[in-house]
Amino acid sequence: MIIDRREMIQLLGLSALGLASTTPGLALTTDGSIKPSRLKPGDTIGLVSPAGITRSRDKLNIIEETLAALDLKLSVDEHAMDRWGYLAGRDEDRAGAINKMFKNRGIDAILTFIGGWGCARLLPLLDYELIKNNPKIIMGFSDVTALLVAIYAKTGLITFHGPSGRSGWNEFTVDYVKRLLFEGEAITFKNPDDIGDNLTQVKDRVHTITPGKVRGKLVGGNLTVITAIMGSTYLPDWRGHILFIEDVGEGIYRIDRMMTQLKLAGVLDQIAGFIFGKCTDCDADSGYSSFTLEEVLDDHIKPLGIPAYRGAMIGHISNKFTIPLGVEAELDANHGTIRLLDSAVK
Repeated sequence: MIIDRREMIQLLGLSALGLASTTPGLALTTDGSIKPSRLKPGDTIGLVSPAGITRSRDKLNIIEETLAALDLKLSVDEHAMDRWGYLAGRDEDRAGAINKMFKNRGIDAILTFIGGWGCARLLPLLDYELIKNNPKIIMGFSDVTALLVAIYAKTGLITFHGPSGRSGWNEFTVDYVKRLLFEGEAITFKNPDDIGDNLTQVKDRVHTITPGKVRGKLVGGNLTVITAIMGSTYLPDWRGHILFIEDVGEGIYRIDRMMTQLKLAGVLDQIAGFIFGKCTDCDADSGYSSFTLEEVLDDHIKPLGIPAYRGAMIGHISNKFTIPLGVEAELDANHGTIRLLDSAVK
């Protein structure tokens, strides 16, 4: 068997990282990412509250009924309904819940209750060696971005930017969850193209920023959260990655400020491709003197010369993709698609 230079570098890199695994059941991709096991009927989902508080116990009932409709069982962490100020319990308890869920062999995957704020406070308290050796699906979005990015960066485990327990689990969203996490499909993510009773598509349009195709590992999430942990050790090596970002409730000048931070930190100069999802409830028009979101993204991204588009179904929206962090994909900026080149689960 002949091994080319790139494969040899990857093998040497895995050995140096201790990832050329001797851990039973650890499924490594050729580039070192760790695949969690896929979901199957009867699996038990562990629910944790790593960020904001939840006051309504009926929300737990709704989540349990939602998962039951998918033939899944729910195990709720004992601290899920805790309250410590605006947080769902003390940092040690919230981080401990995540560590326990990864360690518990009776838990098959981990779902986060809600976002808000607080996940970044947990990053020094997570047991990354335990997580690496007990890989499981962990999914959420918004503030949970901090957990997803840090776990991927520290362990190589593929994590999932998708619905949280409190999200709407409608047909569009559930379809992507089933295809990605149950069936292990190497999905092509494409915005819906139903024009309804219009003559052309009006909703969920995609817009090319810079045309072209590129391949790279997906990584990203909420823009505010990513920039809030910039400079820490909980972010990946950005080189060759396709960055996807989204946000909610931010003024355009704040989006500009955060994009500038990515530029100053060297992130934008390292990525291979760029996807902006939805900026929900962001200022569409702050007056005649304001930039638009389109102008801000064009100003920061076009000079990079990398394939890029905006408008993907990623973010604080009802119909959302479930995007795996750490999976090789092909971005087609001309058509606004993301094609996975491998399954995200084993």
